[in-house]
Amino acid sequence: MTSGDSGDSGDTAALEDPVGESLRGRHADLGRRLGRAATYLPGVATFSAVPADADAADWAGLARLLGRDAFADMFSCQAPPPPDWKQVFVLEGRQMIWPGSSRPGQTHAATGADVAELGAADVPQMLDLVAQTQPGPFWPRTRELGTYLGIRDGGRLVAMAGERLRPPGWTEISAVCTAPEARGRGHAARLVSTLVARILARNERPFLHVAETNTGAIALYERLGFASRKHVTFRGFRTP
Repeated sequence: MTSGDSGDSGDTAALEDPVGESLRGRHADLGRRLGRAATYLPGVATFSAVPADADAADWAGLARLLGRDAFADMFSCQAPPPPDWKQVFVLEGRQMIWPGSSRPGQTHAATGADVAELGAADVPQMLDLVAQTQPGPFWPRTRELGTYLGIRDGGRLVAMAGERLRPPGWTEISAVCTAPEARGRGHAARLVSTLVARILARNERPFLHVAETNTGAIALYERLGFASRKHVTFRGFRTP
């Protein structure tokens, strides 16, 4: 789905394998490796990676890291696993990027007193919000991947967004979610725009992934300034 107006300029090579690039770089201390196979530590994420030209030894290495009958979320890796790996899911989606170094609109970027960074003490509320809204994989240690921001109403966490994969030069925005009773107030737009501004201030570029069926989220991200870069297929397997 690469588009000529996507703002796809500069070095986007790292976005072809965002999980592997993150585990080889800024998330190395949150993962484990064996040969060319890598995966995150339990409780951080279930994402795993092998190279695009993965051979039997790479898949065997990943199986050793994960253990028997374990879940391997291969994210957008298209390398075919051995036939004895059982497919768990396939999900069609797209990768979207922030074009160039433009800043988000001031209306959305204004943080406001109710936007706060979330820490270890907030994990129970973060997990509760995720259980209500199902924004994608989120585990007790996922917040360690980057900065997570939240909005509270009466002391209760009602909206959240944060940083996940971090390949060189890029930071992924993820876990964008709002409690049902708090929707329609612009919380997601403010949180995402605040993260965009912070990422750009580090001289990095924001990107994100979204399911093709989530048309509301796609429309929001496009309004905020993101552009579709390419189609991706997310896949998960279970080890033999």
